[in-house]
Amino acid sequence: MAPVGRLLAARFGARPMAATTADTTPLIDDELTVLAALVPLAGQRIIELGCGAAGLARALLGKYPDSRVTGLEVDERQHAKNLAAPQAGLSFVAAGAQAIPFPDASFDLALMLKSLHHIPLPLMEQALAETARVLRPGGHLYVSEPVYAGALNDVVRLFNDERTVRAAAQAALDEALLTGAWEQEAEQRFEMPSRFRDFAEFEQRMMRPTFADHRIDDAMLATVRAAFEPHCGPEGARFTRPMHVRVLRRV
Repeated sequence: MAPVGRLLAARFGARPMAATTADTTPLIDDELTVLAALVPLAGQRIIELGCGAAGLARALLGKYPDSRVTGLEVDERQHAKNLAAPQAGLSFVAAGAQAIPFPDASFDLALMLKSLHHIPLPLMEQALAETARVLRPGGHLYVSEPVYAGALNDVVRLFNDERTVRAAAQAALDEALLTGAWEQEAEQRFEMPSRFRDFAEFEQRMMRPTFADHRIDDAMLATVRAAFEPHCGPEGARFTRPMHVRVLRRV
């Protein structure tokens, strides 16, 4: 079994992924506050791997305009949208984390915001090695991953069960630490609110993203709707999503 495979097996066995609850973890509406508490952000060269719409990067540059952020994205449609919405200090490149098109030690900080588990399992190890390559010694990797737990996860897993890939992401980080390229500097758990006006918004955002085809047929749509609607109230559906942050420092 490959090293990541062994760690993944251990995580499902002796070390199952633990659920977190709002009773034991803080509720954080803006993840930028978590990021700012854990790593330097002023005057940094930053790369975000799997940037999506780059919402946090845009907010970061609003507070730290002397930094520069490069967003990598493999979704062609999202990349086109990003290019159509320029912002000072922010640039975009169509590329994946497993082949970062920049020289060694080009960045001070790398971000993976709910993106590591989207990297194909055979490429996770390579992606983390590439991240180490493009970070300067002493630079940081901030990895934020959703925990496989909670009411929102119970609905989403009906059409997109990420148990295996989320555990694999944590196992890949564990394996990366064994290479000697990284040291873990911090770990944080928190809850993030997730709100939907109605099922139509949930369907658009969660079931039909541009980067994945979840093969939603009428029967699946009905099943997910039935699981979602009990969470709806006068102000829509409100969930909290447990998150797990790990900060690694490039040795």
